[in-house]
Amino acid sequence: MTTPHQATPAAAKKKLPPGALKAYIASLTGTSLEYYDFAIYSVASALVFPKIFFPVGDEFVGLLLSFSTFAVGYLARPIGGILFGRLGDRIGRKHVLVTTLLMIGIATVLIGALPDYTVIGIAAPIILVLLRLAQGIGVGGEWGGAVLLSSEFGDAHKRGFWSSAAQIGPPAGNLMANGVLAVLAATLSTEAFLSWGWRVAFLASAVLVVFGLLIRLKLDETPVFKAILAHGEQPKAPIKEVFTKEPRALVAAALSRVGPDVLYSLFTVFVAVYATKELGMTTSNVLAAILIGSAFQLVLIPAAGALTDRINRRLVYGIAAVGTAVYGPLFFLMVQGKSVLMLTLGVVIGLALHAFMYGPQAAYITEQFPPRLRYAGSSLAYTLAGVIGGAIAPLVFTALYAASGSWLLIAVYLAVASVVTVVGLALGRDPQTEEEERLLQDARA
Repeated sequence: MTTPHQATPAAAKKKLPPGALKAYIASLTGTSLEYYDFAIYSVASALVFPKIFFPVGDEFVGLLLSFSTFAVGYLARPIGGILFGRLGDRIGRKHVLVTTLLMIGIATVLIGALPDYTVIGIAAPIILVLLRLAQGIGVGGEWGGAVLLSSEFGDAHKRGFWSSAAQIGPPAGNLMANGVLAVLAATLSTEAFLSWGWRVAFLASAVLVVFGLLIRLKLDETPVFKAILAHGEQPKAPIKEVFTKEPRALVAAALSRVGPDVLYSLFTVFVAVYATKELGMTTSNVLAAILIGSAFQLVLIPAAGALTDRINRRLVYGIAAVGTAVYGPLFFLMVQGKSVLMLTLGVVIGLALHAFMYGPQAAYITEQFPPRLRYAGSSLAYTLAGVIGGAIAPLVFTALYAASGSWLLIAVYLAVASVVTVVGLALGRDPQTEEEERLLQDARA
């Protein structure tokens, strides 16, 4: 579906509200820094934590326990979505985003300083779970605000591109995290990396958080939220309203996320286990493949978002979801030769498919809700989907692989997740900008 207005570049520039570019950069950098924190935990949960926090003797049991703490971060996201989603629609986007950045950054630094099991025993994994919980709550409140920050400053008819700023955050953070871990793994012995090297990546988060805070503290509130305030239309109980007035929108938005979440977990978390255990590759090989795939995503995500401003958003999203179901078995067949090149190519293609769902995802989810309920509705959909998508995916992948010794069930699981996403897209609606434009026009008047 072509957008109803195709402005010239000059006209589009005139229509761009002041601060739009600054908001785009702030959204991108803030989520990149926060997902750096989240991503180093994801990688460490596969490669480090089973050895130093869960030394139970059985390698797969330790891995399952470690992935359980990984899942805690997703399970905690709805708490952040409820808490910060409500505040975001009540008091504004900016203040919430500063709080979430601090919460994730502090938790990550403390993980880097946490003594392992040999030093403090059972207290180590318990504290690790609590810190992971704080990370998850912060991320649960972060995403909705970051998306609205860039999209509500930008052109509503080009929301696919403007809202993609927050979507670039995960691959950018993943790129930084895997880059740091790859350098550490390549320059340190296995003993040194497991002893203290991995901690460097976590402690470095302190510097990144300070940088992110400097950017966010200088931001203004979004024009849309200012218009809502001017009309006195901020909701008293946004969470309740989302469940009572927008149930279909909530279900559609949440289901649309399941496939991309499962796909991302496969190619950024479980692939590390499969490639090292089954294919006999090194940690550096796997991290390099993820690094290259994430680099491609930096370009593909905003490109996919922009594409869906010109072509029906649900159509592009749906084609990528169907492609994911088909690609699952193809990937595993590609890597059976144990070629590092084929692994890298396979990860790049997998993350490219993810980009064509994840790029327009933020716009699609926010478009399901009216402006006054956007923060709460988007945050709830995003975080609730994470519980049935990304949270359990590494656990399910590991359990299926351990039980069958084959990749076939993993490919089936990925296909089912893709079908769930297609159902969510079928239930959703296309962009409707009339209410937002009315709010802005009335506020200017």
